[in-house]
Amino acid sequence: MSPLGDDAERAASRDRLLTVPNVLSGIRLALIPVFIYLLLVAHANAWAVTVLVFSGASDWADGKIARLLNQSSKLGELLDPAVDRLYMVTVPIVFGFRGIIPWWIIAALLARDLLLAAELPLLRTRGFTALPVLYIGKAATFSLMSAFPLVLLGQWDALWSRVVLACGWAFLIWGLYMYLWSFVLYAMQVVLMMRRLPPVRPGRQKPLARRADADG
Repeated sequence: MSPLGDDAERAASRDRLLTVPNVLSGIRLALIPVFIYLLLVAHANAWAVTVLVFSGASDWADGKIARLLNQSSKLGELLDPAVDRLYMVTVPIVFGFRGIIPWWIIAALLARDLLLAAELPLLRTRGFTALPVLYIGKAATFSLMSAFPLVLLGQWDALWSRVVLACGWAFLIWGLYMYLWSFVLYAMQVVLMMRRLPPVRPGRQKPLARRADADG
C-alpha cells in the first residue's frame, strides 16, 4: 500500500466514533447522574461503590484498548479527559454533601482545576493550546480515583470498613498532594513559556499531542 493510502487509513481511523474506548467513555459519562442518584437520593452506598470501581477500571482500560486495537480517535481524545474532569468534580462534591470528606479538601481540588483552566488563555498568546502531560498528574488522578471508592467503602460500621477507610484516606491525602504539586509544575512551565516565547498572531496555535488537563 502506498504512503498516501496509509495516511488516508490513519486519518479515517481517527475520525471513527463507534469504538470500544469511546463506548466505555460514554458509559462512564452516563453513570455520573446514576452515581449522584445512588449516593444522594437512594443512599445505596454499595451500588455507588460499584459505579466508582467500574468507572476507574474502564478509564484505565479504554486507553489500553485504544493502543492495542489501534482505536484512538479525535472524539476519544476529547471525551475521555472531559469525563475524567466531570468525575473529579462531581464525586468530591457529592461526598461533601454526604459529609464523607471535608469541604476544604473539595475546595482544594476544585481550585486546582480552576487555576489550571485559567492558564489556557496565557498559552494561546504563545501559540499553544495545551502543555505536555506530566506523569505526576497522571499518578495524582490514579491515586484519587482509587481513594474515592475506598473512602466510600469505609462508611460501614465494621472493622474491615475502618481498615479500608484508613487506606482510602492514605490514597486521598497522597493524591491531593500530587494533584496540587502538579499544578505548581504546570504553572512553572507557563511562566517559562511566557518569558521565553514571543506572542503569536491569532489563528497560529500549536496544539500538542495531548491536553495539559488530560492527566487530572
